[in-house]
Parts: sequence; structure tokens; C-alpha cells
Amino acid sequence: MRGIDPARPDDLQTVRGQSAVATTPGRVESVHLLPEQPPARPEAVEAVRAADWVVLGPGSWFTSVMPHLLVPDLAAALCETTARRVLTLNLVSSDDETGGFSTTALVEVLARHAPDLRFDVVLADPGVVTDRPALEQAAAALGARLVVLPVAASFAAATHDPFRLAAAYRDLLR
Repeated sequence: MRGIDPARPDDLQTVRGQSAVATTPGRVESVHLLPEQPPARPEAVEAVRAADWVVLGPGSWFTSVMPHLLVPDLAAALCETTARRVLTLNLVSSDDETGGFSTTALVEVLARHAPDLRFDVVLADPGVVTDRPALEQAAAALGARLVVLPVAASFAAATHDPFRLAAAYRDLLR
């Protein structure tokens, strides 16, 4: 993480543990797993390889979405599957884990951690698209088209509406 100590904003420090990554002030620069090459569950690898569609996200970016890409056999399955792939972006990036990251930056950091992974669609709510051309370019770098649809709940801040998200997936997965 960069900038844990406000007096030394450019210093990098390592933090360990999901909770520490999620709550330590500063900017996450990269994530790693210990052990570095953990085994994947064979059932998960087979499910990814046999899928028609794979949906990654939404979720805590560095502690729930990214770790799947750091398990070598699972990452390989995600890259090699014939399934179409959707990356669903979060609604807010002001939490401790991703504070200061734009949606474009989240896509770019995912691409840095999994440079061979391609997507068909990057799904975003209009409320988080602050620089559409930049986000379209980041999606295109993943081989994807950007789809912007209202998937946020009107009844709770920073929450995906399950019906809107289901409708978006229904339309995308046809």
C-alpha cells in the first residue's frame, strides 16, 4: 500500500490479511496471495471451463474480486474458457479499500494483475461513470465493450438493485 503514513505519502508498505487490506488507510498498489501459488478447487476450475458465461464482480475489489485472478489454475481457466465474460463494476469507490480509485482505475488494476484475461462486457451504472471515454478505452483494452445500465438501488446507497442487476444480466446473457 502507498501512503499509509500521511507524512510519507509515497512510501510503500506491505499489509497482510483481508481485513488489513480493506481497512488500512492508503492506496492499494498490488495484491498477492500467501502461499503465492495456492491450489484451486478442481470443481471451480471445471465449472469455469464448462460455463456459458462467467461474471466477475461486483464486490470488494482487492479482497473479493481480484483474489480469483491470483490462483494460477483458476486464472488459467478464466483465460482459457470459451465462456463469455462480464466484469461488473462496483457502485462506489469511496470505501477504505478502493478510496480514490475511479472505475477506470479499477479496470486498469485488474488488467495489470491478469494481463491475459479478456472480457466481452464491462457493466457499469451511470452513476459511477465519470469519464466515459477513459472507461470505454479501459474496457476495450480488455477486449470488452462498455455497457452502462442503471443497476443501482434507489432504496439504499451504494447497493446494486437485485432486480435491475438481474434484468441487466438477462439482457446481456441472451
